Amino acid sequence: MTKLGVKGVLLVIIFIIPTISPVMATEWKSDGWIKNLIGPERLATGDEFGCHGYEGININEGDWIIDGCKNYLLSQTNSSRWGVSPISYGVPSGEINSLTAAKLVNSGFMVVGDKVDKTPVGLFVANRNGGSLEKNVANISILESAEEDSLVSIYWIARIYDIKVREDKEALKWLENNDNIWFTTWGEWHNHKISSEDISYNLVDDKLYLSLPNINESNDWSVPGSIMLASNSTLFSIINSNGNTIPILNSSDQNLKYGYRLSPGGVIITIPRGETFVLQFDSFDINSSSINPLYTFNNLHHGVTVVGHHVSNMRESASDFLGSPILFTWLIERTAEPEFSWPIIVIALGTLIATPMVIKWLLLRDKNQTLLN
Repeated sequence: MTKLGVKGVLLVIIFIIPTISPVMATEWKSDGWIKNLIGPERLATGDEFGCHGYEGININEGDWIIDGCKNYLLSQTNSSRWGVSPISYGVPSGEINSLTAAKLVNSGFMVVGDKVDKTPVGLFVANRNGGSLEKNVANISILESAEEDSLVSIYWIARIYDIKVREDKEALKWLENNDNIWFTTWGEWHNHKISSEDISYNLVDDKLYLSLPNINESNDWSVPGSIMLASNSTLFSIINSNGNTIPILNSSDQNLKYGYRLSPGGVIITIPRGETFVLQFDSFDINSSSINPLYTFNNLHHGVTVVGHHVSNMRESASDFLGSPILFTWLIERTAEPEFSWPIIVIALGTLIATPMVIKWLLLRDKNQTLLN
């Protein structure tokens, strides 16, 4: 019993030391693909980069991650072609407490999603209403029933634990070939709606001046806005305040850009922030005309974005969609990177060296005891 007790204690000590030694996850991984190659390519395509915080930390319990994730993202990339700072944040399902909501607003965030029970004050909730892009899970019937002028938000995650998730190619193809869809992102859709409502007009003689003021200080996203102008008057020309002609939009344009086009309903006009367009008519009657904001670019039926959740590896998340016209809202999450201290390394090396020595000593001890008996 004594021999077994000694061996047992020695072996328990050897194997338990590494188990009880503290490992502190004080460092966080950085994804080089955001800054290099994949990130810049997706940014140029029109994608948006938002935040999803830090792995394993609930935003309601550690609101330091709001600015932490924002600063990390700013060190890697601009959030959008329209602005530098991230304005979209992926939050847990349920309700966001008032302190966290206020912190998000104070940090410049405007959009949260995607399963929030109650809309927090000062924030727009982008609900998950388009299902998932995962193979055998995607539901095209949900996408077909989208409401006019709505934003359809489709869930996407590239990996669940160690299992790589495959996208539904049929649903992807259906989206790519649907010419009634505006390919957009959370922040772009929300800011386009605001900009469209901010467009003002002024009639001087037969010239109609349409203006969209610059953005305010709390938001650095400079997103164009759109209006539908219905009039019986004949439009002769449309120029900006510098006298430059305005590009013509095509009915096939599905990515937001400024310009104008004639349509059966009138003239569709998309104006950049800080610009004034001057429209010359033969004889413009303001009383028999209407000017209304358009919430969907180019008068398309509705907007669609695919939202990448818990994105810690851009190459893995985006590599299957390079070349696709669909735009993504990437919610970036930093994962933990274990940091080992020198004492732990010394203990590990000591354990590695001591184990065979102890085993050899135990074998010799048993052999000597056998000879003595």
